[in-house]
Amino acid sequence: MKEIFQVTGAILLVFPLIALVLTYFICNKLRLTRAQSFGFAADITTLLLFFSVPIAIKSIWDLSLFIPIIIISMMIAIFITYVDWRTKKEIHVPFLFKKIWRIYFILLSTLYFGVWIAGLTKNIMEYVTGV
Repeated sequence: MKEIFQVTGAILLVFPLIALVLTYFICNKLRLTRAQSFGFAADITTLLLFFSVPIAIKSIWDLSLFIPIIIISMMIAIFITYVDWRTKKEIHVPFLFKKIWRIYFILLSTLYFGVWIAGLTKNIMEYVTGV
């Protein structure tokens, strides 16, 4: 039973798109609206992306970027909070957290697919050149 959880967790960390699709379909079956289903699926996937992006970078280029990604995430949160405070004068914390988390989803998803394409290209080039 322990091995099943380990394998499932490893698969979801390596392929967070699976978590996005599964969560979306489960939420749809629970009769949430499509926007709510996608939002919840994006929230779950964002958490996985925080771990899977550094793991993918580490496996391809042998660079540990977990701490820099966390620092950049904090700087983004500070910047968005400052901009929100300057424009609205009153901060609604739940909406602010939701906005920051969704921006993380977009950025980390883009970064994940970029790393995935770069890793695929690197492996193809190594295969072609025979290095």
